[in-house]
Order: sequence, then structure tokens, then C-alpha cells
Amino acid sequence: MAYLMDTGFWYASIDESDQHYAKVAPVADKIREIVVLPIPVITETAYLISRNKNVEALAIFSEGLARTLFQLEAPTAEDYLRTAEILRKYDDANIDFVDACIVAIAERLSITKILTVDRRHFGIFKPRHCAAFEILP
Repeated sequence: MAYLMDTGFWYASIDESDQHYAKVAPVADKIREIVVLPIPVITETAYLISRNKNVEALAIFSEGLARTLFQLEAPTAEDYLRTAEILRKYDDANIDFVDACIVAIAERLSITKILTVDRRHFGIFKPRHCAAFEILP
């Protein structure tokens, strides 16, 4: 079964000074299944690295993308339409674009496992393809 990765999880697995690193790193090390990485997560993670680190860290991140074993997933037109629906449905929960896009991609690919440190948001989603997401860690 595949996992779908959110920005917070990925960033925490990269940045040892991140507050979530200690709980994310052991989970990241144990995953043997396919990890699907939505393209919008790459942009958001690059932004966090740029904001919190330096140009060298961002360059290393970019080089790592060239060798990644993650399955990169671009949103489809239907995903963007579903993202809009999700944003409207959860407008009072302050859901961001990337989170909504992750839900849309998870629904399309029938993925139920989400790698995220954002339990608050991913815990409230009611995906179309399952009762709830399995959130790790």
C-alpha cells in the first residue's frame, strides 16, 4: 500500500532542528512501500527550506530531487476542481491549498495513508474513498 506525503512530514525528515524530527525520522526510516510525493509539496517544502535554512540547503534539496525514489504526482485538472470543493467545504478550518490538493490526489489514487505532522487538518477530512485517513506518525 502506498503512502502520500505532506510538506510538514517531509520537511521534518530533512531538518534535524525541526520540532517534529524525532517522531518523523523513525517512521521515515521504516517505510518500505511506495511514497507518493505531490508536486505542490515540493514547492512548499522548498519555500520552508529557503525561509528557514540557506541557499546551500536549498541546492542540496534540489539535487536530492534529481535522485528521489518518491513517486512524483502532478495534480490533474480534476484534482484542482476537487481541491476547490475541499477548500470551500472546510473554509472554516483554515485548510490550505496544498492540504486540499493532497486530499484530492489521495482520493484519485485511493491512498488512505498520509505521512503528515498536521493531524488537526488531516483528521477532520472526510475523504470520498475511505472513512478516514490513516495518519502517520
